[in-house]
This record gives sequence, C-alpha cells and structure tokens, in this order.
Amino acid sequence: MKTTLDELQAFAAVVDTGSITAAAEQLGLTISATSRTLGRLEEKLQTTMLRRTTRRLELTEEGSAFLLHARAILASVDEAEEQMAARRLRPAGRLRVDASTPFMLHVLVPLLEGFHARYPEVALEMNSNEGIVDLIEKRTDVAFRVGRLKDSTLHARPIGTSRLRVLASPTYLKRRGTPTQPAHLKTHVLLGFTQPEILNEWPLRYADGNTVHIEPTIASSSGETLRHMALAGLGLVCLSDFMTREDRRSGQLVQLFPRQTLDICQPINAVYYRNTSLAARITCFVDHVAGALGPKPFDE
Repeated sequence: MKTTLDELQAFAAVVDTGSITAAAEQLGLTISATSRTLGRLEEKLQTTMLRRTTRRLELTEEGSAFLLHARAILASVDEAEEQMAARRLRPAGRLRVDASTPFMLHVLVPLLEGFHARYPEVALEMNSNEGIVDLIEKRTDVAFRVGRLKDSTLHARPIGTSRLRVLASPTYLKRRGTPTQPAHLKTHVLLGFTQPEILNEWPLRYADGNTVHIEPTIASSSGETLRHMALAGLGLVCLSDFMTREDRRSGQLVQLFPRQTLDICQPINAVYYRNTSLAARITCFVDHVAGALGPKPFDE
C-alpha cells in the first residue's frame, strides 16, 4: 500500500499544530479520523513517526527524516495546482500571511474584502505575531515587517515608511500636564515595549544632544495594547503613524513635542524567502496591498 496525500497532510498538520486535536480542527476532520490516518501511515511505513507523551507529541528520528520528504511532496503538489490555476489566470490555493497585530488590524484587514472579491480562489490564512517569526517554521508564505530587516535570506518588497510620534490622550494631559521638553518625560508615565529594545528609542533628543531612550513604566510586547493603554489615558506612548492616524484625526491622541520630533520613519516591507519561487498568490496579494495603499501610504 502506498502513502496517500491525505496521510502526508495529516502527519504534517499534527507536527505543525502539536496535537491530533488541533490538527483535526485545521483539516476539518474528526479527531478519530485524524488519529486513524496517522496510525495508517505508521503502519504502512512500519515505524513510529511520533512519540506520544502525556504532555505532547514528539517526532522520532524516523519521523523527522520523513517530514522533510513529506513537506517537499506537499509543496510540489501545491505548486502543480497553482500552475494549473495560473494557466487560467486565476491564482488559487492557501496563502499564509503574517504581520504584527497593529499592521494586521489597521492596514491589512481593511483590504481583505477587496482582495477576496478579486481572487475568490485564494484561501487566506491571516496570522498575527508580535515578534519576528521563522517563515519556514510557521509555514508562512509572506510576512509584513515593520522596521529594519536583518535576515539576508529574505527577499523584500518595500511597501512604504511610517513616521514615529510621541502621543498622549487629552484625558491624560489634563490630569498630569503637558510636557514641553524631553527632560520632562521622567515625571510622566511612559508606555513602552518589552522587546525589541530599539522600540523604546523615541524620536527626540535631550538638550545635550543624546537621543531619548525610555525605561517603560508600563510595558507590553504589543503595539496595539500600548495604543489602547494610551487611549485609556494611562500614559505617554511612541507609535507609528500607520496605527494612530485615525486617533490623531479624531483628537483621541495628541502629538507631543511636534517641533522637537526627529523625522524618523520605520520601513515596511513584504518579505518571503529568496529560495521560494514567487507564487502567483503571493504576487497578487502583495500587488493588491501595494496598489490599494498607493506609493506613499503613510505620509502626511
């Protein structure tokens, strides 16, 4: 008996999700059906692929070796299906997109309805991560990254740049007063990031010429959480324009130090691995985002 694609998909899904239950949900199958499929694969190969402990599933040495071939086969099938779809000029298949929560909510989500209407055969999977993810490990096709890129194995397509500003709510300023000099920051509640540390570099200089690096009074890994804290009047925050434009227009957040703010912009790129053939579904999604945003999407 030969191994089937269903068995390969089930095996890869169990490895990726970490459990048979989660894999079954991802595949749209019952837990028992997924378990039987996995058992059938091990029986055909006459080896144990996954070691089941009370807490988790672990790949055996044989399972790790087989996984590499399974992923290659599944990728080849995806590519073949996509090439057939491309012949019809209609990109198709699953597209896994990754972005930070703020970029996902404020930039990508508003564009999804138009994309889906234009490319109904592309099944989108939108994932949010606050840190930098390994595209292969997370099975991500394209990621949108805010900030300087460090991974030289990635191909990047610039989407735009977004300026940094120091902000606070009128409620907070009425209660605590409005700082007029960077030196006044030490008397205020500062909202900052747990990591990376560079995000706590604010676009200001002290009188002695040194740039402002804050020690957060309240810290979070998520810019969206910090934004909501600032809207709630908890303190001062430094965030990118792409996520605060409407807050500033409505007056819910007010820019501080407008004349002293340095012109520091964060680059925003769509990235994917260089050794990956640029699939039609990746191209059409990045083209849609770039086209909808325009050449200078976050400039003011």
